[in-house]
Amino acid sequence: MTLVLWDESMLGYNLGDHPLDPVRLELTIALARDLGVLDRAGVTVEKPAPATDQEIMTVHTAEYVDAVKKAGSSTDFTGYGFGSADNPVFPRMHEASALVCGATRRAAEAVWSGETKRAVNVAGGLHHAMPGYASGFCVYNDPAVAIKRLLELGAERVAYVDIDVHHGDGVQEVFYDDSRVLTISLHESPMVLFPGTGFPAETGGEGAEGFAVNVALPPGTGDAGWLRAFHAVVPGLLRAFRPQVLVTQCGADAHRLDPLAHLQLTVDGQRAAYLALRDLAEELTDGRWVATGGGGYALVEAVPRAWTHLLAVATGDPLDPATATPETWRELARTRFPDREIPTTMTDGSRALYEQWQPGGEGSTDRAITATRNAVFPLHGLDPHDPRD
Repeated sequence: MTLVLWDESMLGYNLGDHPLDPVRLELTIALARDLGVLDRAGVTVEKPAPATDQEIMTVHTAEYVDAVKKAGSSTDFTGYGFGSADNPVFPRMHEASALVCGATRRAAEAVWSGETKRAVNVAGGLHHAMPGYASGFCVYNDPAVAIKRLLELGAERVAYVDIDVHHGDGVQEVFYDDSRVLTISLHESPMVLFPGTGFPAETGGEGAEGFAVNVALPPGTGDAGWLRAFHAVVPGLLRAFRPQVLVTQCGADAHRLDPLAHLQLTVDGQRAAYLALRDLAEELTDGRWVATGGGGYALVEAVPRAWTHLLAVATGDPLDPATATPETWRELARTRFPDREIPTTMTDGSRALYEQWQPGGEGSTDRAITATRNAVFPLHGLDPHDPRD
């Protein structure tokens, strides 16, 4: 069973002339519908309800929530992270952000209660928002609110894996001192990319040492290197942690065509990551998996195909990469982007293969892997030099 949280009202999280254009959500849902993914047996598409102020304030301060409400009714509001090109104010900003937040919180409740095995909110994954200010296009931190809800409901071990090209700094910040939550982020090096955090030495606060994990990958890393890093770090740590539920942020901005970053993944590599996350959930959490979207700014070239693969993996059988994109979807995409090349298949032509990490590798990706393993594996009783761990 899979719950998909979606309603067209979620397109209201609209920052205007901005990279985070909600058309990417429109095209994702349209592609998934046209390919029959959302009509599969056992799939429920549900209109979410907005999170209440009290639910949002499990992560964010009351002062900040009040500021968001005021900012959404003003064109010149500044402060609390607002007023920059990254974080412009927009009408009904609180209401739109609360709706995204409520959707991910609902996904977490449904998975934890056993109502559904998996739940997806592609509009979610706003992982940069901090308790007291907006950051990185993000107003409210819906993954953090969802994890807080899981802890309230009795979860003792929650794993959060973030595969956005940017460091999942907001979620890490909220749970940095909490050993009940293991946060793992694979991202482009903070030496060259926002938000400038996510170094391997960031390993958790007092009493939670080793529960923040950061894999900082060099620019230019493609499918083979990224997947080697994922499999060298994530499975071993999750097995040692033994999570009861897996929460993932599946930003699509590590794609090679993304205009805001410099990694070189294909939709095939991203599909391979989703399959790996699903398999780890099946192995370790009895299948309990809450998945969100996140970043992604190749609005027609990458995001709709990547997240349709995510929805397919979460709802049943993965799509064959050679599947053609339906003509009905191509027509819609052309109306939105008449001057762009519209993808005709669900593949970029990559086989998404990788070689297992081995100690002693001299390449920049292997050095990044080694740095992370050396920083956190001993804190979990794992040998950083043993590729079997």
